[in-house]
Amino acid sequence: MLASARTRFTRRRWRGRVGRWKTLLLVLVVAALVGGAAWVLWFSAYVRVDEVAIQGLDRLSEATVRSTADVPVGEPLIRVDLDAATERLQALAPVASVEVSRAWPHTVRITVTERQPVAVLAENDTYRALDRDGVVFRRFPDPPPGLPLVRADELAAAVKGPAGAARADALREVAAVVEALDASVARRVDHVEVASLDAIELVLRDGVRVRWGSAADSAAKAEVLTAVMRVPASAYDVSVPSMPTTSG
Repeated sequence: MLASARTRFTRRRWRGRVGRWKTLLLVLVVAALVGGAAWVLWFSAYVRVDEVAIQGLDRLSEATVRSTADVPVGEPLIRVDLDAATERLQALAPVASVEVSRAWPHTVRITVTERQPVAVLAENDTYRALDRDGVVFRRFPDPPPGLPLVRADELAAAVKGPAGAARADALREVAAVVEALDASVARRVDHVEVASLDAIELVLRDGVRVRWGSAADSAAKAEVLTAVMRVPASAYDVSVPSMPTTSG
């Protein structure tokens, strides 16, 4: 009986040792797999960058985007700093938004959305595009047809406070007004006059004037203007959209 007990004890001890060795072996295998995967991702030539795919461009050149992104071709794909590349690209004035992502195993993909002009800012004999957010982002040799003109000298006289911040606010206000217009009305606008941020007026190509007021409630004002312009007049007032008036 004593021998039998010793045998059972020995077997249990060996089973315990075998179990521990199996656990240790499993840990070593997992560590080797993780280490191998890490080596492949961080150091292997199998997942290095060999292509930068760019899409969504309109006016921006691919060369400009590629050089600004500065993606290190030949480096392991996992080491590419996507946030840094995104930040550099967003600093380009024509870029409204950008997404930089990895496309395994060899590609960095850049998808750009460019700003679209809603008006033209005239300043010091130059013409620059103004987007819906009031951002100035490109030059035109001449005012393009179909976009209303915003004169910077009038804008400067209308704003108060720190020049940079006030100008940016004014540009956003004007852009919000123009962006709200129905396309059929926007095509008829010659220029925007800004006496103050609460006194914005549109001057149409035929000389008709539209008193807009501030940029507040621009969507409602635009809808009302489209309706009242069915009645010929020399002036429209939609500054209070619930009570539009006409004259002339």
